[in-house]
Amino acid sequence: MSALHSPQQNHLLAALPAADLELFASQLELVAMPLGHMLYEPGTQLRHAYFPTSSIVSLHYVTESGASAETAGVGNEGVVGVPLFMGGDTTSSSAVVQTAGHAYRLERHALQQEFNRAGSLQRLLLRYAQALMTQMAQSAVCNRHHSVEQQLCRWLLLTMDRVPMRELVMTQELVASMLGVRRESVTEAAGKLQDAGYIRYRRGHIAVLERKGLEAQACECYGVVKKELDRLLVDVYQSSH
Repeated sequence: MSALHSPQQNHLLAALPAADLELFASQLELVAMPLGHMLYEPGTQLRHAYFPTSSIVSLHYVTESGASAETAGVGNEGVVGVPLFMGGDTTSSSAVVQTAGHAYRLERHALQQEFNRAGSLQRLLLRYAQALMTQMAQSAVCNRHHSVEQQLCRWLLLTMDRVPMRELVMTQELVASMLGVRRESVTEAAGKLQDAGYIRYRRGHIAVLERKGLEAQACECYGVVKKELDRLLVDVYQSSH
């Protein structure tokens, strides 16, 4: 393991008792996650689970017409590859790297073997799956009932929670694809947030200047997702240590 990288940079792996992590630590492979890299395509066999450390992966659903929207994001709080331990092995959505960085990759048989031991990893992954379902449900409600400006605030806050940097490398086209809206709608929403002094936008970069302003503008969806994730993982962490 590199001195700059550690499995404990992923919150799920960090929540495991050291003895349990040691059982499969040698099989964790550090991999680079370049922006735009496709981890899974719909209907294909999933071969690895990914535990992001400094990257963020977007779970997308793409329609027949080519339109898409993000159903959930996964960063250092989670794992990409939930179908592998829920019995599905395939997924109807795609998984694409939204923010470049690194992750630890675990081969599917190794994950399933450790999950089937019915130890702390199983409890942790099932709790995370519940939190992920909450995020997906909240995204569906948010995309249907809240303004693009509120959705953008929610999305920026969740992204900021997963990466420590204040400036994100992100085009408006990519943000529009994540939210499932027109690029012009993102341009308008970002313009309002910039006029208010909450963000600074220049081509391909979004810098967050005033986080509290974004929190005030965001709908309740951000708080619901964050609270549920914190509740589930704090419970597991306390019971594992």
